[in-house]
Amino acid sequence: MKYWMRCVAAGLLAMSFVGLAQAATALGPAALRARHASLAQQLANNPFGGPVVLQSNEASRRIEGDVYAVLEHPFESVQAALSDPGRWCEILILHLNTKHCQRADGPNGPRVEVRVGKKQPQALSSASLLAFGWKPPVARPDYLAVQMDAPDGPYDTRDYQLMAEAVPLGDGRTFLHMGYALSHGAASEFAMKLYLGTVAHDKVGFTRTRAGDDGFVGGMRGVVERNTMRYYLAIDAYLDSLAHPGDQQVEKRLRAWFDATERFPRQLREVERDDYLRMKRAELRRL
Repeated sequence: MKYWMRCVAAGLLAMSFVGLAQAATALGPAALRARHASLAQQLANNPFGGPVVLQSNEASRRIEGDVYAVLEHPFESVQAALSDPGRWCEILILHLNTKHCQRADGPNGPRVEVRVGKKQPQALSSASLLAFGWKPPVARPDYLAVQMDAPDGPYDTRDYQLMAEAVPLGDGRTFLHMGYALSHGAASEFAMKLYLGTVAHDKVGFTRTRAGDDGFVGGMRGVVERNTMRYYLAIDAYLDSLAHPGDQQVEKRLRAWFDATERFPRQLREVERDDYLRMKRAELRRL
């Protein structure tokens, strides 16, 4: 596989990690509570060792996915974190492929500018930019909804959407729904298939399609599921870190995120712990 094609494929893979939203449509407070009730059995009995339900779907040149989870954090803390575009950057930077993130203000309102790239140290100039328009969140005492949209992306990708919504459950818990959607053209589809057929031929997701060690979904659904889980773990690690003194929070969330991914080595192991921490500390110094 030629070097330039590896770079293109890596860039495309990174692009597929960032756009989050279920067809860009939040369920709303009543429907989200109903979804929590309907998923009760799956939240209580799943392979993740906690109340998490992961869903994915692959359509013609469209990628969609959702995660539903009960967070052991008060709704007020979740709302404060997820309704601030700057704090989203503190969450997104935990992901391996996020090289930089910043809030930028313009004539059309705030943007969340994310640069994504490889899972190794990378010059910022070679990382790809996704500029998400930030919509004013719906923030009520009983409901939060946040949405970001990026109409264009690199390598023939477009219509990125990132959303999150949440409702309080009481007893210091919150029910979270994160979803994503993006579209891709023929060029990106070709490069992604090449990547999945070579460099990432052994990568799998979490959904079982048959019994046995290799009975997990692969391909683009596997890509979606791995990174949906990574983003959920980033939100949880960020919220956990807020219980620590301010000067310890960044290091706590970096270590917590990596340790959480290590619970799923078949799907999520990519780099060694020390390499991840060294890379992220360097990237954070660029913020």
